Amino acid sequence: MALLQALRIVAPEELLSVAGLILLLVAAWAGDKASRTISILCVAVLAGASAMVIPALNSGAMGPDTSAFFGQYRADAFAAFAKLLIYLSAAVALIVAPPFFDRFRAMRAEYPLLILFAALGMGMMVSATDLITLYIGLELNSLAAYVLASFLRADGRSAEAGLKYFVLGALASGILLYGMSLTYGFTGTTNFAGIHAALAHGVGTGALFGIVFMLAGLAFKISAAPFHMWTPDVYEGAPTPVTTFFATAPKVAAMALTMRVAFAAFGGQVAVWQQIVTFAALLSIVVGALGAIGQTNIKRLMAYSSINNVGFILIGLAAATQAGAAAMLVYLAIYVAMTVGGFVAVLLMRDADGEPVEDIAALAGLSSTRPGLALALAMVMFSLAGIPPLFGFWGKFVVFQAAVAAHLVPLAAVGIAASVIGAFYYIKIVKIMYFDEPAGRITGKGDASHIVILAASALAISPLGYLATRWLGALAAGAAASLFHPL
Repeated sequence: MALLQALRIVAPEELLSVAGLILLLVAAWAGDKASRTISILCVAVLAGASAMVIPALNSGAMGPDTSAFFGQYRADAFAAFAKLLIYLSAAVALIVAPPFFDRFRAMRAEYPLLILFAALGMGMMVSATDLITLYIGLELNSLAAYVLASFLRADGRSAEAGLKYFVLGALASGILLYGMSLTYGFTGTTNFAGIHAALAHGVGTGALFGIVFMLAGLAFKISAAPFHMWTPDVYEGAPTPVTTFFATAPKVAAMALTMRVAFAAFGGQVAVWQQIVTFAALLSIVVGALGAIGQTNIKRLMAYSSINNVGFILIGLAAATQAGAAAMLVYLAIYVAMTVGGFVAVLLMRDADGEPVEDIAALAGLSSTRPGLALALAMVMFSLAGIPPLFGFWGKFVVFQAAVAAHLVPLAAVGIAASVIGAFYYIKIVKIMYFDEPAGRITGKGDASHIVILAASALAISPLGYLATRWLGALAAGAAASLFHPL
């Protein structure tokens, strides 16, 4: 019965695994001509997996009934919240890809399968309650991501992005694994609950080094400064649908994993890691804001914007409270909507021949040539800057509110002040689109799927998004409560 119960709990991962293996055989037999069909089926599989996790999210699932395989895996409301964002982001990356890759004749059947297996790894990451499960899920996601970054084999930038991501990712995985080995050596267990109990009476020097190394490895995965160096190059060089995926699903998974490790494994020694997280949060905000100012490529600007937003999310982690965790989840949900909108807008930036245009200067006068695209991109930029009444303001508000409630007023004050720097380059994009002379370069027509997704994202981050604040807040609060429930 215990095995049947465990198999029921891990049903979403079973669906992704079985479907991935079957579709892999289909791809091997039918070849690249079946890539669109496989993409559609993968989207359907992700929709099915989303349906499986919704009941746990709605009911606020927590406690022993959500645990499987002797405490190595947990399918609680927190995992369900993160998985829902991951699966939706992965589905978007599948939907927007075919029109982009068809122009390069590079759409292959492997693309949707890599996305599917990456989603499988990320699902294991957010449900991991053991260091072994954590590492297996992390590497399953990473191995697929390295290939995705270099998916355009004929493009030198894509090959370079894949190589940089692989080398630096391997370094980060090594740092994380070393931290895990130290943590295991000085606590005697790989289980998060066991680590929490072992550290309850104090942290020795060896265990302290283990915590620092683990947080450093996880900081790379969420692209938090000073471990952000790979982000601009990979975001720029990877194909834009892949960049859309990198900026959303893996970010959610890595942030949720960091939250699980910090609160479930190291939650008894908050003072040990709170200063590290605070430093990383402030540095990420400043580096992201200052690094974006001089960028001329829209994808590199979005990369620094991602680093900047990670800093704001980490303020919630520094609060080290249940309210802070709930605020992080609310911010993540809004961040996914904003980021999807931003990168789909980039996909719609094409010249008359249908070739991608990534130069910020090409946006000049876009409001007169493509008013709909300019309006949606302006909404994304104002929302990322946290300017009301757009929904991005609410994400920053709840995070700062949690920090103030946790008596971290100086951190909140510095974060608010630093957000003004970030507003500069966001507003600069809007100024270029609405007040500069038209460049006349972005004249190509967009694909229907891209337009629909951009319209949906713009609607989500519009003032109408505030209608969902109570619902989103309740789901995030339930998910955060399950995270703090004893393992």
